[in-house]
Amino acid sequence: MAVTESRLPPDFIWGYATASYQIEGAHDEDGRLPSIWDTFSKTAGKVEDGTNGDVACDSYHRTHEDIAILKQYGAKLYRFSLSWPRIIPLGGRKDPVNQKGLEFYSKFIDDLHAAGIEPFVTLFHWDLPDELMKRYGGPLNKDEFVADYTNYVRVVFQSLGHKVKHWVTFNEPWCSSVLGHNIGKHAPGRTSDRTKNPVGDGTREPWIVGHSLLVAHGTAVDIYRKEFKQIQGGEIGITLNGDWAEPWDPEDPEDIEACTRKLEFAISWFADPIYLGKYPDSMVKQLGDRLPPLTPDEVSLIKGSNDFYGMNHYCANYIRHREGEPDPDDTAGNLDHLFEDKFGNSIGPETNCEWLRPHPLGFRKLMKWLSERYGYPKIYVTENGTSIKGENDLPLEELVNDEFRAQYYRDYVGAMADAAAIDGVNVKKYMAWSLMDNFEWSEGYQSRFGVTYVDYKNNQKRIPKKSAFVVGELFDKYITKD
Repeated sequence: MAVTESRLPPDFIWGYATASYQIEGAHDEDGRLPSIWDTFSKTAGKVEDGTNGDVACDSYHRTHEDIAILKQYGAKLYRFSLSWPRIIPLGGRKDPVNQKGLEFYSKFIDDLHAAGIEPFVTLFHWDLPDELMKRYGGPLNKDEFVADYTNYVRVVFQSLGHKVKHWVTFNEPWCSSVLGHNIGKHAPGRTSDRTKNPVGDGTREPWIVGHSLLVAHGTAVDIYRKEFKQIQGGEIGITLNGDWAEPWDPEDPEDIEACTRKLEFAISWFADPIYLGKYPDSMVKQLGDRLPPLTPDEVSLIKGSNDFYGMNHYCANYIRHREGEPDPDDTAGNLDHLFEDKFGNSIGPETNCEWLRPHPLGFRKLMKWLSERYGYPKIYVTENGTSIKGENDLPLEELVNDEFRAQYYRDYVGAMADAAAIDGVNVKKYMAWSLMDNFEWSEGYQSRFGVTYVDYKNNQKRIPKKSAFVVGELFDKYITKD
């Protein structure tokens, strides 16, 4: 795809994104206790290369290096997440707060400001304190989880809120719900598949978890707006993941309908209650009483609880409807995700991640779809990026010349500019995933997403890749000058 003539608005801001468990390391320092990801990654067979986040990128000890490369690349924004078990190690509302954890983040935020970089803070990026999972099943127990989560966020708002203007309540609740409680690929690894885990009910648990996360999100936003927003002047929202859907057979109305259903099960499960005050009809129809109903009080709490729409987006799939009744374990909407259509056309080139095939036009189409469905909300792209097939095995001089990733950003940022200039999408911020190579959850260190190479065998040394400079050049070109 060629670079377009479209432009982004002059107030557009860009930067990079990371998450605490993926980069921090220091897993048992200064009072931090285990998260569910510490436990999960140290369980045999759960992470593909047998690794964990004990050291990761060692960012806990290298914040000055991370800030220096952000500054070098010209980033004006940095999205990172707080580690709940670093701030309240046991997690609960009656458990002690760890001052050292708060002091670490406070200084880091100060240092970002001093470098001219705006902090964009995610309150929860999957690393639930392990103790809360052991006590009551984490978000499987809505009342306990909501009470403990909202206590945690109140501690954070009180301690750091005067320094932070942008908050995300939850990162990708779909992943916590489905990958964590249905497929079993993410912590805590619960699933109906007894070859993967001795516990879990994938037919019911993901929907319970999704409900808990929605109520916790709505409650946290309510607390922020009532107790902190007027004084601190910030904004708050949730980040939802979602990839575009094209029909496997463009002439088949059932495949076309299945594309909408795919988006509803992946995105509208959370976005519809927030923007429309109800679950999608397609989910209610398929799931029945397995989808916990939203009470009138919950509806009023959740509806309108986004100051912005946080959008994580990577790729696209062809979607083919399935015949017959859906499997009780199905979480997708009774359909198949495919990489080739009926005629053998590929949705995009292979990467190092089985699930990720770039399709930049899908980015523009999804932004338009979201905007039309939800009344043109302010969109912040909170993650977007790619791995490269075989990148980990390349010699260093080839690895840092990551033209595939550079082209991905050219195509995707161009598609975003077209969405803004041509489709009227109200997109205001963009955060590339990721600032640096890091621990990629159940894929371990096999896939690299960073614009900065991290040498895990040589003291976590950071080396810029070509894409780091391409991203900056792109935004210099696309953002309209005042």
